[in-house]
Amino acid sequence: MNATSTLAASITKDASRQTFYTIRFLADRERVVDAYRAYAYFRWVDDCLDGESASAEERGVFILRQKSLLERCYRGETVAGANSQEGMLIELVQNDAEKNGGLRSYLFNMMSVMAFDTARRGRLVTQAELNGYTGWLAGAVTEAMHYFIGHDCRSPRDETRYLAVSAAHITHMLRDTFDDIQAGYFNIPLEVLEANRIAPQDVGSDAYRSWVRSRVQLARSYFNAGRDYLDRVENLRCRLAGYAYAARF
Repeated sequence: MNATSTLAASITKDASRQTFYTIRFLADRERVVDAYRAYAYFRWVDDCLDGESASAEERGVFILRQKSLLERCYRGETVAGANSQEGMLIELVQNDAEKNGGLRSYLFNMMSVMAFDTARRGRLVTQAELNGYTGWLAGAVTEAMHYFIGHDCRSPRDETRYLAVSAAHITHMLRDTFDDIQAGYFNIPLEVLEANRIAPQDVGSDAYRSWVRSRVQLARSYFNAGRDYLDRVENLRCRLAGYAYAARF
């Protein structure tokens, strides 16, 4: 194992034992190391963006560097001055034989998630923006799962493909409401706040609670459709990983 593979496994294990062992036991053998890199790189990016010591300007500069690095890697450019964490991304792209498949989709979608989180901190966001946020996250996680687990096996490509992860993300944002407010992230759309003349901190108001109920109902319907999708995935290991991911929420 080289330096980035050891670092990636260590970051993954420290951050999420479930993810670490899911990759270890369910990922395709030849893709285990890259699966650790894929998770660990964005875990590092997210930790850097969430750090209290960095200013908004510094976070903006950081995410722009990471976006540029990803784009340059896929253009085949030589990248100098990368640190060991960025080296995980560089090796991932170098190992991507498809160049326009599931790994690329994961990397660019997840980078969009990170960029949006950077931009939305401290400001209200619209429903369309939140929908895009969930769409990027769902696309990233789903395509990564299929790329690293049973990549040669069939999986449905219909309107239900991303619903299990979309449901998980909706649930995650509801669950983290209080912590996110403290950190400057507001998960209720601007339209709801304006229509009901409430603030994002008014979580006990009737209007806020009504909106939460509607999101819970939506998540439940997405979970049901998402499980039906997973039932139709050919690869057993991939199905198990999908069920385990959804069960966390």
